[in-house]
Amino acid sequence: MYRFLFSSKWMGYLLLAAIFAAACVFLGRWQMDRRAETLAEINRVLTNYSATPIPFAQAREEFSGLDPSKEWTQVELKGTYDVDGQRVVRNRPLNGQPGYEVVVPFKLDSGESVVIDRGWLPIGNKNPGSPDAVPAPPSGPVTAIVRLKHGEPQLDRGAPAGQLASIDLPTYAGQLPYPILTGAYGQLASESPAPADAPVPFPKPATEEGTHLSYSLQWFAFGVLVFVGFGYAARQQARNAAIDAEDEEDDVDGHRDSGSPVHSAAAAARRRAPVARKRKHATSEEEEDALLDAQGY
Repeated sequence: MYRFLFSSKWMGYLLLAAIFAAACVFLGRWQMDRRAETLAEINRVLTNYSATPIPFAQAREEFSGLDPSKEWTQVELKGTYDVDGQRVVRNRPLNGQPGYEVVVPFKLDSGESVVIDRGWLPIGNKNPGSPDAVPAPPSGPVTAIVRLKHGEPQLDRGAPAGQLASIDLPTYAGQLPYPILTGAYGQLASESPAPADAPVPFPKPATEEGTHLSYSLQWFAFGVLVFVGFGYAARQQARNAAIDAEDEEDDVDGHRDSGSPVHSAAAAARRRAPVARKRKHATSEEEEDALLDAQGY
C-alpha cells in the first residue's frame, strides 16, 4: 500500500522535509544558545551590579584583561580626571533616543590610568554632530565608583576631532600622551565630590530573559510538524490509491456480469414483466364485460 514512498517524487518530498527539520533544529539550538548567553548576563548583573565595591588594587588585573564573570563588578577608584583627554563617543542611543557618551581618562593615585565612561548626552541643537555642551568632571582629587565593562571593537569609520567611533581602548590610548590600561573601562556609578552638572547616568541593565525559550520551542515544533504533515500526506495518498483500486475492480466486475447467462435472463425477465402485467390487466377487463352481458346489461 505504501510502496509509492520509494518513488523518486516521494523520496524527494522526504528529503525536503528532512532539510527543513534540520534547519528548524539548528535555529532552535541557536535560540537556546542565545538564551544561555542572556541568562549568564542576567546572573552577572544580579551578582555584581550592586555588590560592595572593591579597591583598585584588587581589580588591577581586570583592567588589564577582564574576566567575563567579573563584568559589572563595582570598583572604587581614587585619583583625578584628565579633562584634556576627554572624548565624546558617537552614535550611542539610550531608551530609543540618539546621543553620545563621554569618556575621560582617570589618573589613579597609584600612577596608572584607566578610562571612565561618565554617562550619556543627547544630540545637540546648536552644532550638528556634537552635543550642545559637555559637563566637566569634578576637578581635584575624586573618588569614583565604577562598574567594569569590556572595551568595544574598532569600527571602520572615522570620527571628528575630539570624538570616538566606539570605546575602542587601544585606539583611544593611541591618542593620549601617556599609557592607559586597555583591558577594561569603568562605567560611572557615582563620584565624590558630585558635580553640579553631569551627564545622564546609565540605567540598570535589563534582567528579563526575553523570548528565546519560546522561539526555540517553536522551531523544534516546526521540525516535528513537517514529518507529521509528510505522514498525513502519505496516508491520504495511500487511501486515495485504495479507493481508486476498488473502483477499478467494481468496473471490471460489472462489465463481466453484463455478458453472463444469469445476467441476460434477469434482464429478459425485467423486460417481460411489464408485458405480463398489461396482459393480465386486459384479461380482467374482458371478464368484466362478459359478466355484464350475462346479467342483461
